[in-house]
Amino acid sequence: MSLLVVGSIALDDIETPTTTRTNVLGGSSVFFSYAASFFTDVQLVGVVGEDWPQEHTEMLEARGIDTSGLDIQEGGKTFRWRGKYRTNMNDRDTLEVHLNVLEKFSPQLSEQAKRTPYLFLANGSPQTQLDVLSQAGGPELVVADTMDLWIETQRDELNTLMKKLDGLVLNDSEAKLLCDTENLVEAGQQILKMGPKFVVLKKGEHGAMFFSEHEVYVLPAFPTPDVNDPTGAGDSFAGGMMGYLAEQKNYEPVTLKKALAYGTVLASYTVEDFSLDQLKKINRNELDSRFKAYQQMLTF
Repeated sequence: MSLLVVGSIALDDIETPTTTRTNVLGGSSVFFSYAASFFTDVQLVGVVGEDWPQEHTEMLEARGIDTSGLDIQEGGKTFRWRGKYRTNMNDRDTLEVHLNVLEKFSPQLSEQAKRTPYLFLANGSPQTQLDVLSQAGGPELVVADTMDLWIETQRDELNTLMKKLDGLVLNDSEAKLLCDTENLVEAGQQILKMGPKFVVLKKGEHGAMFFSEHEVYVLPAFPTPDVNDPTGAGDSFAGGMMGYLAEQKNYEPVTLKKALAYGTVLASYTVEDFSLDQLKKINRNELDSRFKAYQQMLTF
């Protein structure tokens, strides 16, 4: 396996201004691994309860995703999230969170997983991310995601983690919180000084910003009029980015820029339907076609 992701697996209840869907597949590692599977072999490490539908495991395996790291805990319940999107489809309210088996999840990597060259630490406790990283056998590229909860409650652990990362991915609002500034350029530059070699700030419908020692650039979102459920778009973005890097076997500047573009395109598919429904409808040729359209859109 060339790419390993460790993160949450969830069953979601989602309300939008027009539709309500219950018990749909979600979680950071699910969206990430499915998006990455367009490019490379992926191993997923996560935990679920005995309420986990076997059909989801079969679907992931049909994509070539290695689920041997899926821990099914007897007597437990899968992590559940219920949220409601506001009219603008950007802002949302979390109505319920039940961590369930995720609360005490302590990932244990297999020997195969320890040798995986590309590692993504999906959104989770920085201490758990550090524990996973300590088990890994010197991966070539380590990238992590984080969120406001960990910035506020586990700042010391997050600071330790960032010193060990090649890349950090987070939302623009989280970057502002982390750096105590409203200026995203200043925030990106501050985070670089905390340890990562590059930083990606996700800006939702406004695309993403990239920061490294030698360059800063902005990529817009792909314009799609069909926004039905933004859940998982950021994780799909990260999966597309890391999947392409693993496929190309390098993270040189030009490769990184293309990887972010592929992540942007995959996020545009994700928002068009609930859960993985739209991603399931496309193939690599269709993905490449939209990538080329996006590329032309950015050409002057």
